Amino acid sequence: MPRVKSSVVRLRRKNQIMKAARGAYGGRSKLWKAAKETVERGWLYAYRDRKNKKREFRRLWIIRINAAARQNDMSYNVFMSGLKKAGIEVDRKILADLAVRDPLAFTALAELAKSA
Repeated sequence: MPRVKSSVVRLRRKNQIMKAARGAYGGRSKLWKAAKETVERGWLYAYRDRKNKKREFRRLWIIRINAAARQNDMSYNVFMSGLKKAGIEVDRKILADLAVRDPLAFTALAELAKSA
């Protein structure tokens, strides 16, 4: 088997890891093994939390819509099913934004949902 010299490739990979480890505390940004473990763990958390972020935001939107719907004397699921029956297709992100920033528009939607 031929001998492989990987000095350039290895250095580039090592520099990438060390650059990503900047800002870590102590040896985690200076020492190779500690930096590699830190960065790889960070990448795992980043991958996982990109998925979790979507869940968290959806939960937040539902909480906000529920609170605004209850101010209009209806529950979340009655409000959402009323909107669906009325043929209003507005996603939860927009509804939550309306609930926070424009309560009058949300009240108008709630009235439409009640009548449907």
